[in-house]
Amino acid sequence: MAEQSYTDAIALLKADHRKVEGLFEKFENASGSSAKAKLAHQICIELKIHTSIEEEIFYPAFRGKIEDDTLDEAYVEHDGAKILVNDIEAGSPEDDFYDAKVKVLSEEIKHHVHEEEMPSEGMFAQCRQTDVDLVALRDAMLARKQELMAKAEAEGLPPAKPCAVNLQPA
Repeated sequence: MAEQSYTDAIALLKADHRKVEGLFEKFENASGSSAKAKLAHQICIELKIHTSIEEEIFYPAFRGKIEDDTLDEAYVEHDGAKILVNDIEAGSPEDDFYDAKVKVLSEEIKHHVHEEEMPSEGMFAQCRQTDVDLVALRDAMLARKQELMAKAEAEGLPPAKPCAVNLQPA
């Protein structure tokens, strides 16, 4: 991975958001099963890594420092995305509803990004008002992200694990 510099943890997360938005746009314009499968897989890997660094490092750093509801909703939104990510990864572009699942995932991610990036009242705006060291957080998140990317390349990542939504067996 080419080394990029991010001013702080929020800049790192925003860069991830822009990357995934670009991948969704490419998927929308892709034709052919092979191109769609490759892009969908890339989207799923990016989202698994992004949700991991947010849930393992970023969100816990702000528990008790920003509105609990904001964090709780973010976890639940992640779980909705994880369910679709796992379903997409288990399927193929030839499957019924495959494109629809990617489209709905894109819409869910757009909503989630808006909630985080909304000026003045979004999660990131709330986080900037705290005393949390966003540079130290960036360093921890970047190290974990690089570790997960290496794992994704070497052996693949396991299915995304929801942590707030209880999945009932069918």
